[in-house]
Formats: sequence, structure tokens, C-alpha cells
Amino acid sequence: MYDERKFYIDGRWVDPVEPKTFEVINPATEAVAGTISMGGPKDVDLAVAAARRAFDEFSRTTPAERLALLERMLERYQAHYEEIATAISVEMGAPITLAKGSQAGCGTGHLGAMIEVMKTFRFEEMRGKTRITLEPVGVCALITPWNWPVNQVAAKVVPAFAAGCTMVLKPSEFSPFSAILWAKVMHEAGVPKGVFNLVNGDGPNVGAPLASHPDVDMVAFTGSTRAGTEIAKSAAATVKRVQQELGGKSPNILLEDADLERAVKRSVLHVFQNTGQSCNAPTRLLVPESKLAGVEALAQKIAAGVIVGDPASPTTTMGPVVSRIQYDRVQSYIQKGIAEGAKLLVGGPGRPEGIAKGYFVRPTIFSNVRNDMTIAREEIFGPVLAILPYKTEEEAIRVANDTPYGLAGYVWSQDNTHARRVASRIRAGQVAINGASGDWQTPFGGFKMSGNGREYGEYGLRDFLETKAMIGVDAA
Repeated sequence: MYDERKFYIDGRWVDPVEPKTFEVINPATEAVAGTISMGGPKDVDLAVAAARRAFDEFSRTTPAERLALLERMLERYQAHYEEIATAISVEMGAPITLAKGSQAGCGTGHLGAMIEVMKTFRFEEMRGKTRITLEPVGVCALITPWNWPVNQVAAKVVPAFAAGCTMVLKPSEFSPFSAILWAKVMHEAGVPKGVFNLVNGDGPNVGAPLASHPDVDMVAFTGSTRAGTEIAKSAAATVKRVQQELGGKSPNILLEDADLERAVKRSVLHVFQNTGQSCNAPTRLLVPESKLAGVEALAQKIAAGVIVGDPASPTTTMGPVVSRIQYDRVQSYIQKGIAEGAKLLVGGPGRPEGIAKGYFVRPTIFSNVRNDMTIAREEIFGPVLAILPYKTEEEAIRVANDTPYGLAGYVWSQDNTHARRVASRIRAGQVAINGASGDWQTPFGGFKMSGNGREYGEYGLRDFLETKAMIGVDAA
């Protein structure tokens, strides 16, 4: 059992100002996995003050010095890799194979990519007679979720650090242990005191004070659109920069000439990966009306092969959702789908057969879904797929864009030119063609209510930099 009641502030592990404990629940067993402390505004003040003190010196370090620290961070992260993967599986329920292969791998991915960026990135250049310099934005508040805990920590901490910023991290209270291990990695790597600070807690008592703190220059947040709007309001009074990666309801268009067997298999498994708790999951599958019956049969076949169970088992392919709150939320959406007349193909309410404990959800697929149904409009964040038939390609594009979100999109066609033409019309920050995957340099972020700014690689680095023009400076 984990016992992590201290915060990491100014290079030291310290007790909270006012002790208040929180039991982290293992979602697979509903047993206590460990205990943390919950911070408050006074802890935030201490952490921000440490980051502010450290900023003047750290902001003047050279790119080469920060590159060397990033390389040491990667070395220490790799040393803790198995421990981090285990923590992720215990705290948020990811199958151990996913935790080791993808979830923990995000840390090495982001660190490795930024190391390569820093080798060639130009923090200053001449434009005519003007010297353009890119300088760190300042003290950053980094607020991260539980669904891909290390990915979101790394996607914020790594570029902020590479830019020369100092920071305060507030991870989700539902997935704190992997973030605490990240803090230990930073400490072991020799990161100067005050550059990185960690305060555990919830949104109202830590997140909100961070977002509104007068000594914080930027807030980077990943989470729900509802919470993101509150963060932006809190930050507005002091005109902070705000980077947000928020919700999604991503369309997945199967065109008439798509390889249906490949497309349906990849699409269904993508939705069920991480128990549907991915903001870019392709949860709206748009299918030609003439192909609907065939797609339904394929989807049922693929869903039947999903193994739901103990995340510690190497044969499990889908674990629980993260909490009782999330379980109840997903169940309510499944009930709404049935009540609004969608055709239930697979799954449905309740736990999978044979499972009596844990926040396990049945892999669920609805068909004959209309885009005005709740399950097509709102982000469920669970293993629920909606299949929407369409008559024409123009209708498919219209329905794909008929959403307040714009994080990701997917297109399938055996004609790449055709696929790119359709992809260009989808209003989303990232569109994958025929199941292609990006890399750690591929920009990630959304249009519309899916947020603003971009993460990953050079695009993430630039979000943590200010542009200064020094006019009349000699080019030499």
C-alpha cells in the first residue's frame, strides 16, 4: 500500500500546512490502494513562491544545460519504469500490459522527443535588423487528469522545463502515485530546487488557487470542458496564458471504399482501449447505410474478444473505469442510449458477467444512433461506441462536424487522395487516415471546445515561450 502524504516543494518533501488525508481507491478491487495528503491555498502559496524564487536563475540557464538535465531525467525515469507502470495500473486500473507498453511509455516518449528538439531548436534568430528571442513564459501551473496520468504530466512538465520555466504540478487525486514517482525522478536527476514543485489536492482547493494565483504566469490544463472553462475564468483576471486540452467526441468516418474488416477492428479496439477513457477516442463511427449490417456483425465479433478483468493479469485487455463516480456516469449514459431508442448491439447496463466487485463496465456498442442523441453529443469517457449510419459523403462530413468538440477525427478509405480530401474538411486538431498513428513530435490539441494550444515536441515547447523583439541589435 502506498503512503505518500508529503508534497514536493522547493527541492524537499514537506508536510502539508494543514493535514488532510485522502484514500486512493484501486478501481479493480474497491480496496484502498494508498493514502495521500490533500493540499490547500496555503500549500499553493508555498509552492508558487518556491517556483517564483527559482525562476530568475533557471530562466537564464542555457539550452545545453537544460538538455543535459533532460537526459538525466530520462535516465532516472527508465530506472523507475516498472515501478511507474505498476503505480498507473493500481491507481487508475489500466491493464498491466497497457500500463507497461503505452501508459508508462509516454514518459520516455516525451523526454526522448524533447531531447531531440533541444539539440537543434533556435531560441533566438535575426530577422532583418531585429533579434527575435524566445524566452520562458514564467511560473506555470500544470493541472493534469487521471486517464493517461504520466502522459499528461510529461506533456506539460517536459516542454515547460525545456523552455526554462518553473512550475507547480497538481496531478489528479485519483492517480497521484505515478506523479509522485515523477517528482522523485526530477529530484534524482538533480533538477534545481524550486524549479519543479508538486502539491496534491482537488480542483476547488488546489486547482482553483493555482489558476488564479497572481504569481502564476501560465496555466496548462487537461480535463473536461466544464472544468476548463472555470480554469480560464480564474486565469482571466490576471491575463495568464492558458493552454487547454479538453473534451472530445471524435468522428470516425468509414467511406464507401474502406477496408471494413480492418477499419472496424481497429476502431472498436481503439474505443475500448483504456476502458474508453481517452479524450481522442473515436466514439462516433459513421458508416454508409448500405454497409451498416456488415459493420454491426464485425463490431459484435470484435467486442466479443475483449477480455475484461483483473488489470494485473497479462491476458486482460480492458480494466475498470477509474472510480465509482465515473462508473455511475457511464451507466447513466448507457441507460440514456437505451431510453432514446438506440439499438443496443453489445453490452448494456451493469458489470460484465462473472464480475461482482470493481468499477467494471460492459463493453457497449449502440447502432442506429442519431447525432442528436445524448450518446452522440456528450463525451461519455467510457467503453461506449455509437454507430451512426449515413446516406451520402456530404452528410457524413456534416455530421462529423456537428459537435461542439474538435479534438480528433478519423477517416478510412482505400484511396488515400480521397481520404485526405475528406480529412481536410473535418474541423479537428488531428485527423488520422486509415488508422495511422502520430509520433511524439505530432502536435496534439483541439479546435472549438476541445481547447487551445498544442502539446508534444516542438509545438508543446513553443506554447511555453514568449516572443521578444530586440530592435536595432547588431546581427553579430
